[in-house]
Amino acid sequence: MLEMTPIIFIVVALAILSVVAGHIKKISYPILLVLGGLVLGFIPGLPVIDFNPNIIFLLVLPPLLFRAGWDTSWPDFKASLRPITRLAIGLVLVTAVAVAFAAHYFLPGVSWPVAFVLGAIVSPPDAVSASSIVKGMGLNKRLVTILEGESLVNDASALVIYRHALAAVVTTGFVLWKAGLQFVLVTLGGILVGLATGYAFAFILKNIRKNPMVESILSLICPFIAYPVAEKIGCSGVLAVVSAGLVISWMSSKIFSYQGRTQTNSLWDVIGFLLNGIIFILIGIQLSQIAAGLPGFRIGELIRYGLFISAVTIVARMLFIAPALFMPSLLASPLHQQEQVFTWKNVIILSWSGMRGVVSLATAMALPVLMDNGLPFPNRSMLIFITFVVIVVTLVGQGLTLPLLIKWLKIDTGANTQEEEKKLRLLINTSALDYINQQLPAKGFDNAVLDQVRKLYELRIYWLHDPTDKGEGTAADFNSFLSQVAHAQLDVTVYKREILSTLYREGKFPADQVLKLEREMDFDESRLHSQLSGQEMEEE
Repeated sequence: MLEMTPIIFIVVALAILSVVAGHIKKISYPILLVLGGLVLGFIPGLPVIDFNPNIIFLLVLPPLLFRAGWDTSWPDFKASLRPITRLAIGLVLVTAVAVAFAAHYFLPGVSWPVAFVLGAIVSPPDAVSASSIVKGMGLNKRLVTILEGESLVNDASALVIYRHALAAVVTTGFVLWKAGLQFVLVTLGGILVGLATGYAFAFILKNIRKNPMVESILSLICPFIAYPVAEKIGCSGVLAVVSAGLVISWMSSKIFSYQGRTQTNSLWDVIGFLLNGIIFILIGIQLSQIAAGLPGFRIGELIRYGLFISAVTIVARMLFIAPALFMPSLLASPLHQQEQVFTWKNVIILSWSGMRGVVSLATAMALPVLMDNGLPFPNRSMLIFITFVVIVVTLVGQGLTLPLLIKWLKIDTGANTQEEEKKLRLLINTSALDYINQQLPAKGFDNAVLDQVRKLYELRIYWLHDPTDKGEGTAADFNSFLSQVAHAQLDVTVYKREILSTLYREGKFPADQVLKLEREMDFDESRLHSQLSGQEMEEE
């Protein structure tokens, strides 16, 4: 029971801080959780949280990264593969080298191998942090794809630098050609393990006769197969779970039943929220415990070192991204010019979005206490503290200022998305109407049924056309009308739920029938809330 106390404490803290985050919508909830964790960490008498990096790597990261891969569109990812690769490999290497030079020349007693260990730890932006911060900001879709894609696949390059720098510290051995070869093996091996796992689970899901409960369970098991298998053979577990997630995402429409997809998405939403919340609170809480393990150092001095390394990581990213994205545009053939859609505003946003997170902290905490010769690992406590400062500066500092930067740059965060969604809805409904007119009559439906279904889709198509083309008001009037319709439907649904609740308490109808109708109303209400939230984001 004693071991459960820290877990219960974190979950209760997550619940309280989540309520607070719900009332402060202008600040991303991960940032509030980190700040809340910082405060909680210094409250005397609270339980000590044992940050075990192995638990983070084996139990927390696989499902979060799998979900991130699942949420990533493979066509979008493929279209942005070139810039993603440049950032995931080139930027990580440049950042690691820049941090290593800064640490070696400006931090006391830091050798080259130890400096490269620090560079490898803080060089890769974190997928969990990046996705959580930029979600809902309405940024350009390709920009978000590049940012999330970079943070998903940069593990391989950072891992190779980390392993060989660590080996140079612990065993005083380093061979350059082996590092290059290992990078290829780590990358390709992780991807192959992930693809094999993803396709294997896709095959199973497709042949289980549409059992929603089993579908959800299998989706939970998948990342816990891909990650340890890849790590066991010395490959990238991160790339394995991301690749598996991409496969499941690409095939989801064919392998999940509609009940299974709905149930699985809801389950993953809850799991993602809990794990993300626990991670961000843990990051905040760790400060007091890390500070307590720093004998021989002054906190103020270490904070200055951390701020200095943070500045190096931020500047290295800013100096690398502009030429990495713009130079290929200048050198590209006319055939590839259409893929170069970067503006200077997008480059600034991408440069300011290098949030570090729990992967860096867990990697730092996993540093060995002793080397092979029995001596203490040099500057271990200092490296951990500096890593923590870099995480706080990039996650909290850059995360808080990113919305302000978007506003200052006057970046359009809604118009393109709104127009694309309208085109998609119009295409789907027009195709459905053609199907109703041309193929549905052959299936034996009565004319009255066909007329009713046809009228429904004709009405949808009518309202999806731009009303400004017909002189019926502005686009804002159109959106306002749709919003009022959704609010009216929601009001009716709430009233129906009250009637149903009264009938249930009076026992006039069987409970199973009442619960069936309640589930139908839940789906209706969820759809309406989703529609309204989308319209509110467009208006903002």
